[in-house]
Amino acid sequence: MSNKEKLFTEFQAPTKQEWLDKIQVDLKGADFEKKLVWRTNEGFNMQPFYRREDIEGLQTPNALPGEFPFVRGNKKDNNVWYVRQDIVVDDAKEANAKALDILNKGVDSLGFKVRREDVSAEFVETLLSGIECECVELNFSTCNCKSVELAELLAAYFDKKGYDKEKLVGSIDFDPIDRIVMKGKDTEAVIAKASDLINALKDYPKYRVVAVNSAHLNDAGAYIVQELGYALAWGNEYLTQLTEAGIEATEAAKRIKFNMGISENYFMEIAKFRAARLLWAEIVKQYEPKCDCACKMCVNATTSFYNMTVFDSYVNLLRSQTETMSAAIAGVHSIVVRPFDAPYEKPTDFSERIARNQQLLLKEESHFDKVVDPSAGSYFIEELTNSLADAAWKLFLKVEEEGGFLAAAKAGTVQDDINATNQKRHGDAAKRKEFLLGTNQFPNFTEKSEGKRAAKCCCCCSKEEPAFKKISSTRLAADFEDLRVATEESGKVPTAFMLTIGNLAWRQARAQFSSNFLACAGYKIIDNLGFDTVEQGVDAALAAGADVVVLCSSDDEYATYAIPAFQYLNNRALFIVAGAPACMDELKAAGIENFVHVKCNVLETLKEYNQKLGL
Repeated sequence: MSNKEKLFTEFQAPTKQEWLDKIQVDLKGADFEKKLVWRTNEGFNMQPFYRREDIEGLQTPNALPGEFPFVRGNKKDNNVWYVRQDIVVDDAKEANAKALDILNKGVDSLGFKVRREDVSAEFVETLLSGIECECVELNFSTCNCKSVELAELLAAYFDKKGYDKEKLVGSIDFDPIDRIVMKGKDTEAVIAKASDLINALKDYPKYRVVAVNSAHLNDAGAYIVQELGYALAWGNEYLTQLTEAGIEATEAAKRIKFNMGISENYFMEIAKFRAARLLWAEIVKQYEPKCDCACKMCVNATTSFYNMTVFDSYVNLLRSQTETMSAAIAGVHSIVVRPFDAPYEKPTDFSERIARNQQLLLKEESHFDKVVDPSAGSYFIEELTNSLADAAWKLFLKVEEEGGFLAAAKAGTVQDDINATNQKRHGDAAKRKEFLLGTNQFPNFTEKSEGKRAAKCCCCCSKEEPAFKKISSTRLAADFEDLRVATEESGKVPTAFMLTIGNLAWRQARAQFSSNFLACAGYKIIDNLGFDTVEQGVDAALAAGADVVVLCSSDDEYATYAIPAFQYLNNRALFIVAGAPACMDELKAAGIENFVHVKCNVLETLKEYNQKLGL
């Protein structure tokens, strides 16, 4: 032991300043702030490294699992979550058969989406036949106006079966405010039914009957701090409404369930759920509940739809897997993994099986369900949790100053904020400031849609003018997918020929960049090893039937090669220069119009090329 102690005493831990000095040397004069500091979309910066002293002033590292403010989770001894799969119920008997089947394949939480006209005692009997309700979490979604009736029918069914009320776990997705935010519908009067809903299931303490569907904000492109801040204000609105209606604060808080999304930002999402529990506990505490257990936040997390793609759709598995990992590590109540084919078809049995197994692998092979809050103690995660909580709390207070979430939703400020973010993110994707692997970055050159088309909304949208503003959302990949499909459907897929010449490193790099650029629109790409003259390259391009010729060389050599190549091609194909050389003005003066480089708006540029090519 003494030898070990002596060994360690020989090493002196470097100070933070010594680390910074070393980094500055390695940067060789580059700006530390610009190169290494992460400027998040959430309104705060994150440093490239953290040390123990950076979190000494934070309270979160001192928290314990299962104890107020629950930043480290609601449980003390495990991290078990429900594996949930949702079922759209078109026929009660078929839905029941599917439920019984998947319950034998690893699912222990069911979500039934029920049409309003189907709500009846006979329907409930058929739907739940053979399901041991004490062993399965049961969640129901139907028209808000039918939720009380559904609750009463469920209570009657449970009583008839003689179930132990303490063992039944589930929820009813009653959320009238969601209709205001997402559809602009005036459902304010329906909120009053929440009290009746709670009374209908008052004997079932583990049934949550008021929902906060902030997952819909996630699917609309909201940044993490927006979803979190608005979710808290949303939940507080219901808490206020319920207590003012005479529901005791403890009971009211225990009846609220948060349905939240999971974006692709792995570490930020871990921090989001930790911060959400922390802030919600503090909010509920102000209502003076009878016990701290009322301050626990119940979260069902769903993988994002916003970043899913039609092309290269198997990449959706990678996206949803890391999202699921974030939620599992963060200690949520249940998780829904969207099948990889959800953007373009009704999920198949295969894709649903894969989605279930994504969670089961984390449980059975990676043991994510064994350790409570494994991210705790990470200096980075602790700082991220604190920073995200601060930013979300500011948004929460802003909403409260506007009169609360309902008032903000009716005024349209929530919708405007989310719509602005969605628009910005689409703009960033068009410029490749935000990457979608396989769509706007590194697309599969040879992939065809094979008839796959983005699924359209199948809900019966009213033609009436909405009473309030609503959120308009399309998946981030939709614009590029529409462009690529338009190219396919034109009847002639353009061939883009890389005319590589000159400096080997530059011509290869620019050919790769240009190939990825043009393949985003579905162009056929022909790359080359290099040509001795531009005339040789142009002749080879025309022999290959090229519709587009891309000159790939170094900036210095463009002054030599570009104009001769353009003149020799003589408008027999679309001519593009790969890069933004210093001689660009001279090239433009010679008639060269097209340049592709990192500052281009990829989407708009490709639309322009399609137009020039007559597609």
